[in-house]
Amino acid sequence: MRTIRVETSTATILLTEAPAPKVRDRQTGEVAKDATNGETLMKVGVVYIDEGESSLIHVTVPESGITEGLTLGAPVSLPGLVARPWESVFNDQQRHGIAYRAAAVTPGAVPAGVGA
Repeated sequence: MRTIRVETSTATILLTEAPAPKVRDRQTGEVAKDATNGETLMKVGVVYIDEGESSLIHVTVPESGITEGLTLGAPVSLPGLVARPWESVFNDQQRHGIAYRAAAVTPGAVPAGVGA
């Protein structure tokens, strides 16, 4: 699967949804686990703002990468943020999108020059 590194050095990233376990199967409520080490995966919502454009995205983070001190609406940092395009067929319907994953989510700062 293709992985694309996401450049965050000039972006402002604000936390919009608190970390919550990522659900793998909505019918059973099964929580998603990392395929490599079995660690519980968490989902956070953020708004990614760069060059005057913004996007609301959900980012998957391992449970050990959730840092204390996160505040809704506050800037965060997403070290190791990558995007992975995906495609699937569900009920004979072609679906596609982009999945985001980061090594951690930590309290961050607004980049220098933003809002100046």
